[in-house]
Amino acid sequence: MTLSPYAPIIGLLAIAAAFALFSVAAARFVGPRRLNKAKLEAYECGIEPSPQPVGGGRFPIKFYLTAMLFIVFDIEIIFLYPWAVSFDALPIFGFVEMVLFIVAVFVAYAYVWRRGGLDWD
Repeated sequence: MTLSPYAPIIGLLAIAAAFALFSVAAARFVGPRRLNKAKLEAYECGIEPSPQPVGGGRFPIKFYLTAMLFIVFDIEIIFLYPWAVSFDALPIFGFVEMVLFIVAVFVAYAYVWRRGGLDWD
């Protein structure tokens, strides 16, 4: 019987999941439990939390723009890895397609940059 080529990946995922579950369970039993008012409040990077109106307040759009930019560049990297791995097997068509993809992402980046989406005033 031959070992499936996916067996090491499945084994690694199983070990990672078991470690994560064990760590969360062990922390509940082993970790200290010294709760006080300061630990139960929201943490805002060392800044004193400002009171929010009931039902929540307005959230700055800059956070959403940054998240969308991160997703765009994250997807670009996801597409670049398989292309780089199979670069020698692709004809010139693969190279041209990747250049067009990078140009499209760069145009989106330039647009956001020109519109001030990267300024944190």
